[in-house]
Amino acid sequence: MASKKAKKIRFLKGEKFMYGILILLVLAIPMFSVYTSSLLSETNNEVEKLKNNIESQELVNQSLSMQVDELASLENIQKIAEEYGLSYINSNIKIIATE
Repeated sequence: MASKKAKKIRFLKGEKFMYGILILLVLAIPMFSVYTSSLLSETNNEVEKLKNNIESQELVNQSLSMQVDELASLENIQKIAEEYGLSYINSNIKIIATE
């Protein structure tokens, strides 16, 4: 009996190129997916930090607004006017609205 020789498979140049690109894609797609998800996670962390900063700044602004309201109260204005020897005349007061 004659022994059978194993046939050697030969690839054409175009087939080698296509298989190379296929292997590259199989390796690159999962790596790209992991990279983009880590980038998204990092961006979400930055957004949360900014939200926390905004909330704390809003609390500070609210506190300062309350202090302005307290300082602009009628009783406080009358007290400061009396300290400086001024009199409170309602007709002389002009209200300027800022909008």
